[in-house]
Parts: sequence; structure tokens; C-alpha cells
Amino acid sequence: MEPDVEAGRLLFASGCDFVAGAATVASLPPATLPEVAFVGRSNVGKSSLINALTGRKSLARVSRTPGRTQQINFFRLGGRLMLADLPGYGFARAPKRRIAQWSDLALRYLKGRPTLRRVLILVDSRHGLKDSDRLLFELLDESAVSYQVVLTKIDALKSDDADARARAVGSELAGHVAAHPDVAVTSAETGSGIPELRAALAGFVTEPR
Repeated sequence: MEPDVEAGRLLFASGCDFVAGAATVASLPPATLPEVAFVGRSNVGKSSLINALTGRKSLARVSRTPGRTQQINFFRLGGRLMLADLPGYGFARAPKRRIAQWSDLALRYLKGRPTLRRVLILVDSRHGLKDSDRLLFELLDESAVSYQVVLTKIDALKSDDADARARAVGSELAGHVAAHPDVAVTSAETGSGIPELRAALAGFVTEPR
């Protein structure tokens, strides 16, 4: 069945509000709605993608400094879906102790959140998969947590190069048991792929509360 683009548009046109910023497992908000988590290497474009999906310019904070997001930020979408913006992994301009804390928090959240429906692993299309991405694939496979790769900044590539990148990533994902087979290809700058991703995420919503 094809994703319902109109359902996705309507969902993401509804109110989206910041709920909480959690720096520890104890401070995570109650797990009452289905959740979708956004993860990826530092500066891959997580906040930009969330802003593009919700049609906001500054719902999620955008920074050019890797490692700026130091907690898990939660946003409630229309009372039907929770979006979780996780700290970036990989290189970050921050003390090693803090990076270790972020990593521990993120992994404990990803492996233990009962309402988590899908993890979106964002990958910069200009660079492709890195070893840190592959490590996360393995961890989520072991924990049986569903995940999907989202290529970002696709506008930086020529059409043929973008298609080749998506095929290469999809081929590698075929060997991972918890991976969704479809690779989402997006640009927060041009809006390419945004309606389709909204439609896919609309499939996780509950009835309005």
C-alpha cells in the first residue's frame, strides 16, 4: 500500500509543541504516544529535517557546531505522535565525558522505550554510510528495534549520483534484520522527499486525543 501523502500533510500541519528536553533516563517524558526518533552523526541535519517536516523554521534548534544537541528533545505532533531529536554521534566539539553521557542516554532510550515505533537514521548523502552508522545498525538489529535510513542534503548531489547513493545504501541494508528496506531521500532545503516521509510517519499515529 502506498503511503497516504494527504494524511501525512494533515498530520504535520497540526500543532507541534516542544514537550521536554531529557538529559537523563529519569527525566524522559511519560511514554504515552507512539514515537519516532531522529538520530545520526553530528551535524547531519536532524533539526533541519524536523523543521522541514513540521513546516517550522525554528521548532528544533539548528546549529553549525557539531554536538550542540546535548539532550533528547521531545515534540508532540497534534496529540498523536511524539518526535524525539537525539544527540548526534560521531565527532562532536565537547568533553569526552559529556559525549559518553549522551551516548549512554541515547542507547538506553533506543533499546528500552516501549512506545518507539521507528528510528530514523539520518545519513548525509554527500558522504554515505560511516562505521558509526553501521555500529548503530548492529545495535538496533540486536535489540529488534525497527529503523530506516534517511538520506539528507540530497540537493547537493546530481540526480544520477543521488540514485546511486540510495541504491548502495539500500543494498547494504538488505543484510540487516531490523532495517526497513526503503531508503528515504530528502532535502530540507528544497523539500524533496518531505511529503513522502510525512506520509510514512503518519502510519504510526493513534486516534486524536
